[in-house]
Amino acid sequence: MYSTRLTVFAEIDGIGSASGLFLHKDLLYIIGDNSGYINEYNIKTKALRKIQILFDPALSQLENIPKPLKPDFEILCQHGDKLYILGSASTPKRNLMIEFDLKTQKIFQKNLSKTYTHLQSIAKIDAQNFNLEGAIFTGNKWLLFNRGNGTDGKNGIFKIGEKDLENTLHATFNSFKLPNINDVESSFTDALLLKNDIFFIATAENSKSTYADGDILGSFIGSINFETLKLNFINKITGNHKFEGITLHSQNEHQATFLLCEDRDTDELKTVIYKLEINHS
Repeated sequence: MYSTRLTVFAEIDGIGSASGLFLHKDLLYIIGDNSGYINEYNIKTKALRKIQILFDPALSQLENIPKPLKPDFEILCQHGDKLYILGSASTPKRNLMIEFDLKTQKIFQKNLSKTYTHLQSIAKIDAQNFNLEGAIFTGNKWLLFNRGNGTDGKNGIFKIGEKDLENTLHATFNSFKLPNINDVESSFTDALLLKNDIFFIATAENSKSTYADGDILGSFIGSINFETLKLNFINKITGNHKFEGITLHSQNEHQATFLLCEDRDTDELKTVIYKLEINHS
């Protein structure tokens, strides 16, 4: 049996459309889907530092980048001393990957267009239904989570057996069915690996488009066995929040606590970080 408890963890001015986060000691790294920065927030001092990760001279602004031009950074995952920030690939403008080294603060940029085209071919997903919103990197392989909020509902997990995401040759696609709310199926919005379990969040959004936003009907937390990709459990956690990022806060034998961020689909530069406690017996 699993039970959940959701509370407010922090309210942060200066960050909008939060779509991914990662906690490293006292530093919470947060990305927004329409921003050219990664935000470093000290949870003890409440100091906020903005680190520029986009240097495209065609962008006249780096906060609230217009929707047709935005990189749509929906993914923030970590391995070792590096953070990986990926675009959703839902348009050709959204195929970038940024590597950010936590120690050196160096930034590397890659274009994943070739890989994304290859993955679409493998899964028989057209461009209008390809929308990546979560990733796990183990150091040897990648898992990419396609949010099935397009017309075809292609919710699922890509398994990639290579380190170099820019030159992927071997991949498989595993379709995944998640609960629905009012006949709207929920779809992946982020995931992380904890021991041998994938903890994921999913949202039911009343829209048949990977581009246009819709009414939010609810969000879920669940876990999947990493080896078998079988569902362990799934619980509804809210009826009106669109959670798009998850990171581990703490854990013990009977409880795991995560931080979640919410994309409110507005231009307001303010975000609320939530704490989600999962108890299991």
